Amino acid sequence: MTRHERLMATLRGETVDRPAVSFYEIGGFSINPDDPDQYNIYNSPSWRPLLTLAEDHTDIIRLVSPVRAQSHLAWAGNDNVDLRKHYVREAVWEEDDSRFTRVTYTIGDKSLTSLSRRDKAIDTVWVLEPLLKNTEDAKLYLTLPDEVFEETLNIDRLRDEEKSLGDRGIVMVDTEDPICAVAGLFSLETFAVFAFTEQTLCHRLLERHATVIHKRTEAVAREFPGRLWRIYGPEYAGEPLLPTRLFKEYVVRYTGPMVQYIKSRGGFARIHVHGRIRKVLDQIVAMGADAIDPIEPPPNGDVELKFVRERYGRELVLFGNLEIRDIESMPTGEFRKLVRQSIADGTAGEGRGFVLMPSSSPYGREIAEQTLSNYQTIIEEIEAL
Repeated sequence: MTRHERLMATLRGETVDRPAVSFYEIGGFSINPDDPDQYNIYNSPSWRPLLTLAEDHTDIIRLVSPVRAQSHLAWAGNDNVDLRKHYVREAVWEEDDSRFTRVTYTIGDKSLTSLSRRDKAIDTVWVLEPLLKNTEDAKLYLTLPDEVFEETLNIDRLRDEEKSLGDRGIVMVDTEDPICAVAGLFSLETFAVFAFTEQTLCHRLLERHATVIHKRTEAVAREFPGRLWRIYGPEYAGEPLLPTRLFKEYVVRYTGPMVQYIKSRGGFARIHVHGRIRKVLDQIVAMGADAIDPIEPPPNGDVELKFVRERYGRELVLFGNLEIRDIESMPTGEFRKLVRQSIADGTAGEGRGFVLMPSSSPYGREIAEQTLSNYQTIIEEIEAL
């Protein structure tokens, strides 16, 4: 089977020649290792063997956003430039080995500000100051006109990436859900308190973002049907952050319609949720989800892959469940045993499908030999089947 055929057959629950394998963001993100930008960690020579391994040997699942130039980069806003400038100002500056971005929303005689930092040696953005700090900020934010949140879709980007991939893999439409959009406005601690104590106001924020995200999802599902999607954000309504009863209120109510839009056009909805998932798996299945990732074992999660395969494997394609900490630190001999166990648990008995995949990927500039060796072990074990 080609890599494209293997992945699509897995999603449809059909027989495959071997389990698919993905390195998640490695091979998932569209990366140019030759880009000399000082903030491009992937131009480090130590990354090149790993990037080549992913491109040549994994079943590529390319994460592509219909509203961002690259799925892993932050989105600066919409194309309604004049209106956005009326409310939003952005200042960017360099200091030492970091890039800082301050965003200021001016609403009447009041303002909301956020500050983030990106370091040259790490591919992540640190939020130093969240946009919303308290309930009053949330109320002020809700007074922004709807037009500020409008966005322009780029379906051609999805089609172009799919054409470029050919039979090496598939495109996965990458999108946040409403709770992800709302939680990202606060610090994690403030959001947890806000979502628990200010549920009416939290729903107003969710509804504001759901209007945009549902419109986006429906349009992309219609124009780019039959593809795999990743929906990220439901973990913000799970334990230990919030009680399980709020998962129905904040995820099923707002993420569920996204799943239905996708499925109505023949697509496949994969729910991305880290951490403790045991108590919400029934609700994820009830939403109609087709797949779930990354199914983290204890202590990061609260459920073993074998349990999920036995209980939910007929409904869900399972993506996981290798932990990045093990890839980066476990001796290769021990790690090989772990890989074999994941393959055995993910394919045991009857089930819709399994994709061997890490929970995340390295984000530092240098890839250690141990890390590369363990990634090579993943490929060796899969290709030996």
